[in-house]
Amino acid sequence: MTATSPIPFSPQEIAAEGIKPEEYAEIVRRLDRHPNKAELGMFGVMWSEHCCYKNSRPLLKQFPTTGPRILVGPGENAGVVDLGEGLQLAFKIESHNHPSAVEPFQGAATGVGGILRDIFTMGARPIALLNSLRFGSLEDPKTQRLFSGVVAGISHYGNCVGVPTVGGEVYFDPAYSGNPLVNVMALGLMETPEIVKSGASGIGNPVLYVGSTTGRDGMGGASFASAELSDESIDDRPAVQVGDPFLEKSLIEACLEAFKTGAVVAAQDMGAAGITCSTSEMAAKGGVGIELDLDKIPVRETGMVPYEYLLSESQERMLFVAHQGREQELIDIFHRWGLQAVVAGKVIAEPIVRIFFQGAIAAEIPADALAENTPLYERELLAEPPEYARQAWEWSSDSLPAWTIAGIEIQGNLQSWHDILLTLLNTPTIASKNWVYRQYDHQVQNNTVFLPGGADAAVVRLRPLEGQEKITNALSGVAATVDCNPRYVYLDPYEGAKAVVAEAARNLSCVGAEPLAVTDNLNFGSPEKPIGYWQLAEACRGLAEGCRELATPVTGGNVSLYNETLDPQGNPQPIYPTPVVGMVGLISDLTKICGQGWQAAGDVIYLLGTSASSLGASEYLATIHGTVAGRPPRVDFELERRVQKVCREGIRSGWVRSAHDCAEGGLAIAAAESCLAGNLGAQIHVEVSATQLQRLDEVLFGEGGARILVSVASTQQETWESYLQEHLGENWQKLGMVENTDAGLTVLTTDNQTLIHVSIEEMNDIYQNAIARRLAISSTTT
Repeated sequence: MTATSPIPFSPQEIAAEGIKPEEYAEIVRRLDRHPNKAELGMFGVMWSEHCCYKNSRPLLKQFPTTGPRILVGPGENAGVVDLGEGLQLAFKIESHNHPSAVEPFQGAATGVGGILRDIFTMGARPIALLNSLRFGSLEDPKTQRLFSGVVAGISHYGNCVGVPTVGGEVYFDPAYSGNPLVNVMALGLMETPEIVKSGASGIGNPVLYVGSTTGRDGMGGASFASAELSDESIDDRPAVQVGDPFLEKSLIEACLEAFKTGAVVAAQDMGAAGITCSTSEMAAKGGVGIELDLDKIPVRETGMVPYEYLLSESQERMLFVAHQGREQELIDIFHRWGLQAVVAGKVIAEPIVRIFFQGAIAAEIPADALAENTPLYERELLAEPPEYARQAWEWSSDSLPAWTIAGIEIQGNLQSWHDILLTLLNTPTIASKNWVYRQYDHQVQNNTVFLPGGADAAVVRLRPLEGQEKITNALSGVAATVDCNPRYVYLDPYEGAKAVVAEAARNLSCVGAEPLAVTDNLNFGSPEKPIGYWQLAEACRGLAEGCRELATPVTGGNVSLYNETLDPQGNPQPIYPTPVVGMVGLISDLTKICGQGWQAAGDVIYLLGTSASSLGASEYLATIHGTVAGRPPRVDFELERRVQKVCREGIRSGWVRSAHDCAEGGLAIAAAESCLAGNLGAQIHVEVSATQLQRLDEVLFGEGGARILVSVASTQQETWESYLQEHLGENWQKLGMVENTDAGLTVLTTDNQTLIHVSIEEMNDIYQNAIARRLAISSTTT
């Protein structure tokens, strides 16, 4: 068949593979012929946004990716940072959004399996998992089904494979009603002498297929992940993979044992695009080619054709390049672990991917055309922000009711702040996520230092792995967090994205960890629409600036675009732009850390940072007044660095006994959460007078960066305040004191007018049971 022959596919068949007409023309030009069905499918998955980042790659180039601790940056299965003393940490975040929307249990479960493979493919043993989840309103039965299924899938896979889920975040907003987000982050400690890379090398070296068998599940999953969701997406259930965590546990052990032999030249997880992706990426990265014989691939279904082999995303599979003559050594290891292992091909000098089936060539494509030299779209940025943003920025707090201002009808409305506090604590986005994390085994491996909900970031103890020399500092640990306030990013993608990086670093600083590096998951709508591309481009600009300012280079991540669903009128509705930042930090001494709960009655409470806050984009404005408007707080990086450093040094010096970021819900919610985490009361004064015209709601529930609530033993008060004055100047204030549990939380004005007085018991019932209560009401009414 020549390039001038009639096109063997209809426009509908080409579009079904996710290929645009101009892209098909480019495929024909590169091959100098029309592709066959298998080749068309290979291009479809490899030229999808999920695999080649054709809309986002130009934007990602602005991210800082190097630093003194960065050992492996973007381009490999996971990033790797140097923790010192011979310890190296691999970490990565990935999304499984569309599969989870169609089949929440398996979609989420296989998302966990996939990110774990990214970690141990590098030669690292997985030590922790985190997740960042977004759902629609929890009052919606569909949301409840998706939410329950996703949490069950995550817990099933993580618990069975024996990796603790130690932290995460969950947001609920109608913007995610039809398109939930399931982002999973994994951490692993390098166990092999050398970091395992994915570039093939050594002409004639055998290519091994190892792990599970291949079936028809997960067909075209990469293309599915790069398309908008519709009512017909339910028909795409075959695009959702089916995982086996027990088999993956064996795969972890077999791979790490195989890597330690030195017989493995390169390794690649068969994740998105399966055999197609692993063969083409390994070949392209090594500047070589790969021949593979599909007749050698172990299968679990009969009658499969090349298209199905090449696009299947069956789970728990890997592709190795081995040193010639040592393949049997590797095969024996995998057979001992009860896994498949066969020589299915070889490395060749010609830089092509050549696939055989039943003795004939089934596909033959230049590796570079699939994995490196892929389409790239540099789109035009809007000349000015879109109308929705400009209108939102015109909002003013002056439009709020008069009772929100102190000094106006003060006597009749003071108690309303008590009700507002409880309403916000009852909001699923703010409320305790114990319904979620109680389903996770967060203590397996016995290295989890803080239980979920007890601190602003997860902390995992670092222990030397088998075969490693004992580390000098046996008390070192690693902290990790995932963060993103999507409402901030929606209203101002640039400032909102900067705030995401700042909050992630702040959460690490609140446990005493030094922020090191970032992995990101960019969840956005369609980049082909001007507003969608503006949100993506501006958020990337903000992320890049934030990472540079806080010296946290980006080691890799994931881009998930086309997160849109059709409304009843058939109009695409994008999610809020959600650039999730996963950040890791180093703790040199685990005896010098702290959680968010008060520690003892009599401790003194301080606010580090500015007292200024804003109601724009706040949870208070959205929940209490039903308004999504304003601008998120602007990030002051100079103050952010100072506040975070003071917090870390205060923890390391033993002065700071608890630390909690003032995030969603502002100061009042942060104080309530510290009371609940420590089961102790508190009395605090806020800088407002009941007799003057001042915004009470802004002081209590306004949000802003560079603000951390800490408590210090009264015996250290003088030393601590002297340190604060020296390093923060006027950017701190003493708020009050920790009290016994019976005292509850009391918030007063500077002239001792009581604004809020609430018992620990009342807050605890509202906060701890908010999610379970909604799910229970649903189950009884349905």
